[in-house]
Amino acid sequence: MDATATGLTFRDATDADVDALVALVESAYRGDASRSGWTTEADLLEGQRTDPQGVLEVIKAPGSRLLTAERDGRVVACCQLEHRGDHAYFGMFAVSPTQQGAGLGKVVMAEAERLARQTWGVTEMQMTVISQREDLIAWYERRGYRRTGRTQPFPYGDERFGIPLRSDLRFELLVKPLV
Repeated sequence: MDATATGLTFRDATDADVDALVALVESAYRGDASRSGWTTEADLLEGQRTDPQGVLEVIKAPGSRLLTAERDGRVVACCQLEHRGDHAYFGMFAVSPTQQGAGLGKVVMAEAERLARQTWGVTEMQMTVISQREDLIAWYERRGYRRTGRTQPFPYGDERFGIPLRSDLRFELLVKPLV
């Protein structure tokens, strides 16, 4: 399924998109609104997932882009791409909860991978996922990502990343060759 078939248009986010992108990311991961989709972290974390400053930093950072997917003039998905030498980092991936489950995430991810290869010539995409998110990790594995077993601690005490509801959270590195 390509972007044309789904009615999507892709573009890089601008400063004018910050509020819409914060709302999108929050709706996909936190609070009751997120429970209408399957990517919710509401049982693991409370508080914010991101804020206007964090989104603006991604938009403005050198070697970074915040890819947005629009349908009918409305942002329905986004993801961060960051150039890190021979690989790109994939993050801040969000699909509107009302749009989840229909293949939109697959299309956005494929476009992100294509752009990373084309723009930066990278040979690998990397991401970190909360290791307790087995359903989400399985979804990424079906898209060609593999678990590395390499983890890093969750930033407990830094409410910019949310307020943990359990004490065993950690991030795991997932990788995918881009060939």
